[in-house]
Amino acid sequence: MSYLVGHWAAGRLGRRALRAIIEHPDLELAGVVVDGPREAGLDAAALAGTGRPTGVLATEDPAALLARRPHAVCHTAAADARRPGRVADDLCRVLESGASVVSAALPPLVHPPSADRALVRRLRAACATGGSAFLTAAPGPVVDMLPLLLSGASQRVEAVTITEIACHGRRDDPALREFGFGGPIGHRPPALRPGAPGLAWGPVVRLIADQLAVPLDDLAEDYELCPAPEAFDGPSGRIEKGTVAGVRSRVSGLCRGRPVITVEHVARLREDIAPHWPAPPFGEPGGHRVEIAGEPPWRLDLASPAVPDALATASRLVNAIPAVADAAPGLHTPLTLPAVTGRRLVRPARS
Repeated sequence: MSYLVGHWAAGRLGRRALRAIIEHPDLELAGVVVDGPREAGLDAAALAGTGRPTGVLATEDPAALLARRPHAVCHTAAADARRPGRVADDLCRVLESGASVVSAALPPLVHPPSADRALVRRLRAACATGGSAFLTAAPGPVVDMLPLLLSGASQRVEAVTITEIACHGRRDDPALREFGFGGPIGHRPPALRPGAPGLAWGPVVRLIADQLAVPLDDLAEDYELCPAPEAFDGPSGRIEKGTVAGVRSRVSGLCRGRPVITVEHVARLREDIAPHWPAPPFGEPGGHRVEIAGEPPWRLDLASPAVPDALATASRLVNAIPAVADAAPGLHTPLTLPAVTGRRLVRPARS
């Protein structure tokens, strides 16, 4: 079956998702909504970087997209601090029109029971009105599905730890400033201020806890900063000696005062920074590690030749579209849907 799909927003994540939609054999692009006149009127191929024109032009008017009655919309717009309710307004408009939604816009909805109750009620009402389904997926499957699959081969689980490891010394990324790279070691960066890590990763921790039937007492956040051992040139400019060159942050779900489910992020500007922290597996610059302490103990390492970025998140959203479009109305997680796979994406390499 072919699914008619709309796309909303063309930022870093959105452009990758848009390309995945265009290139997916089971998806037909219905329209693209953008937030600004610079992108309006451009062919979707120009935004996605696919080269071959699609004939679908970006617009600032969502009505043009919704008039085509898409089965689903891939929504990747970022939250607007000046208009905090705007994303919810847009999502409800799409859901009420009858189109299902896959989204990365509101991370708390990775685990709807722990999200804002008023927002959850509003989205559920919109789903009921339109007969539509809604999914907010965590970044990539490593932080939720793989730990749970491994736990199914355990006799006893004492603790689960999921670690994302990245070396950011090969490219400039605005997000690096959020983590304080190049800043004073005694300053707490915006991404590590109280509540910020929990907002990003707390829903994943709670989702895993629900599936493992672990009653969490609370969430705990902590972080470490590592100084540059000497001055060097980084992707965003000069990194002076003693300024931030490595960041490690953790969010842990506590049970009886002990961390039982932890998601952590380790980021460096050079591979030799903070050698006592977890290193990328197999000598690659980035990757993930899933560890389960228990019987038997498990450790799963996944290497990436590139820094983990938006590509995995975008791919997961797009590949979930058929399952969400066919799902019962309401709010979903990856655990209430059929397994999201790369169905119909196998293309043998040419010799």
